[in-house]
Amino acid sequence: MDTNTWIWIIVAAVVALIVGIVIGNPIGAKRQKKKDKETIGTAEDKAKTIVNDALKLAETKKKEAILEAKEEIHKNRNEAEREIRERRNEVQKMEKRIIQKEDALDKRAESMEHKENILAGKIKEAEDRLDEIDKEKDAQRAMLERISGMSVEQAKDHLLSSLNDDLKHEKALMIKETEERTKEEAENTAKKLISLAIQKCASDHVSETTVSVVALPNDEMKGRIIGREGRNIRALENLTGVDIIIDDTPETITLSSFDISRREVARIALEKLIQDGRIHPTRVGDMVEKAKKEVDSIIRKEGERAVFETGVHGIHPELMRLLGKLHYRTSFGQNVLDHSIEVSHIAGILAGELHIDVTMAKRAGLLHDIGKALDQETEGSHVSIGVDIAKKYKENEKVIHAIEAHHGDVEAKTVLAAIIQAADAISAARPGARREDIESYIKRLERLEELASEFEGVERSFAIQAGREIRVMVRPEEISDDDMVILARDIANKIENELEYPGQIKVNVIRESKAVEYAK
Repeated sequence: MDTNTWIWIIVAAVVALIVGIVIGNPIGAKRQKKKDKETIGTAEDKAKTIVNDALKLAETKKKEAILEAKEEIHKNRNEAEREIRERRNEVQKMEKRIIQKEDALDKRAESMEHKENILAGKIKEAEDRLDEIDKEKDAQRAMLERISGMSVEQAKDHLLSSLNDDLKHEKALMIKETEERTKEEAENTAKKLISLAIQKCASDHVSETTVSVVALPNDEMKGRIIGREGRNIRALENLTGVDIIIDDTPETITLSSFDISRREVARIALEKLIQDGRIHPTRVGDMVEKAKKEVDSIIRKEGERAVFETGVHGIHPELMRLLGKLHYRTSFGQNVLDHSIEVSHIAGILAGELHIDVTMAKRAGLLHDIGKALDQETEGSHVSIGVDIAKKYKENEKVIHAIEAHHGDVEAKTVLAAIIQAADAISAARPGARREDIESYIKRLERLEELASEFEGVERSFAIQAGREIRVMVRPEEISDDDMVILARDIANKIENELEYPGQIKVNVIRESKAVEYAK
């Protein structure tokens, strides 16, 4: 409400008071007329005084409000000018940085142009040198043709014809002798080669487990790792995909995961957190990233180690990285990278004994399981994935075929493919190389005994030698000696058709008859 309004309210109140006094006393109006006039005059004077005071007060308030408004405007103007100055300074700094970047780009462009000119000159020199070499080769070829009196094609035909005539008879004899010798010695040679390969590559294997154990400096650290309301341990499990088991075992935490690489990332990150001492979700994320980089470095080094140990050169860098990933991949507890290195060595030994390309055999052996590096991320069997990877990185067709045929998915059409099949089986079937689940192992033994017991005349059967032999006891009154041979063959055929097993199973049928007599 403004000042003028207050003035009029005060005047109205005074007038109303006066009127009320006049109306409230009608009886003595005439007698008091003169006195009332004086009173009214006095009231009017007071009203004028109040009005004048009110006007002065209003004028004072008005001037104060104007001064406050001017001060506020001045203050806002100063703030606006300060903000404009700051933004102008920022714009000037940005312009300066842009100018500096433009200068740097100009210098880089000049440097690139200079390098391109140098490279173009070198390419031109190389092309000129190649032209000179071609001319020199043509001149040498012309000189040889002039000296011999024959062209290149004529010389080739003459040489091949002479060699063909001289070797035709010897070749036929060699083929015949080789066939006869191979038929006679094939089984003994194969056994010798396999035993030689196993002896030379009988490296120890440590079965991989699904858990890792991290030692703690004290039990208090368990609470810090769990964190308030479990936020630290949840962050670590979510970022690594690993189950963290904290139980009553003193100063110990267990990490559980079938993915070895994830478990290794969690182990390294947890050890770094324990060493650092600052454990909270943000720090957990930082340490997990560092652990992943460290594991990537290990993968790269493991790939380089595999190539160095096998002596296989010219491997594409991406294939080398995938080989390194096999360090964190297992098959029945056997480390796949160690298995691949062993297959490479075995294949090289077999190839050397068979006098074929040892380097190619080692290369195919090293890469035969390369698909297992991606079979947990890509659909399809590790064989088909490995074939696609090898084709992508332009591997030799023989190596690709060996990868495709190493599990019998396609028929082995080359000696190299057959060698890789044998080397893979040798590495996997060596005692202690792979771990079999105890439950499936027991079921396989029970099924083996059931199959043998289903035949008529069988009294009892026993699976022995870890399932590599079965002894079948028959009733002598029902099974003759001649029947034993047929029964053994029938049992073996049924085992082959209905069971899956590593290596071979020996079927041993036993018939026992006793004749007892007493001399009196």
